[in-house]
Amino acid sequence: MRKLAPTALALAMAALSISAVAAGTADSIAVVDPYVRMAPPGAMATAAFMVLKNGGGKDAKLVKAENSASKITELHTHLNEGGVMKMRQVPAIDIKANGEAVLHPGGLHVMMIDLKAPLKDGDKVAITLGFEDGSSKQIEAPVKKPMPMAAPMDHSTHKH
Repeated sequence: MRKLAPTALALAMAALSISAVAAGTADSIAVVDPYVRMAPPGAMATAAFMVLKNGGGKDAKLVKAENSASKITELHTHLNEGGVMKMRQVPAIDIKANGEAVLHPGGLHVMMIDLKAPLKDGDKVAITLGFEDGSSKQIEAPVKKPMPMAAPMDHSTHKH
């Protein structure tokens, strides 16, 4: 029985260190206003957007994401290449210490490719965000209809 106690203690210490790693950076990141854009009928991809606020004193890196609604999840951005906007995968999204990273349409986002089923307005998507230190944070993002683009106002009849 005495030989069992050191083994149990070692296992308990290992479990504590694993949970500490699982917490890590994820504990200092607050996720604000997450949502998934509802895809048009027949579309097999969409994106998730949010603000990642780093309340910690060290820079953080989001290095991966997984979700319950698609088979493939990638971190993406939009780039202007010769006047043409193109989407590109990025290896990480930096979140400065005491700063934030804004994931928004036309910029950084979590790309959801090969949707398992059509998403409806109001559905909830579980998303797991993975950070460079191995820690992770699970969030739930509601599906929202895309906002229509605002039409430019006609000021031609105004006297300025």
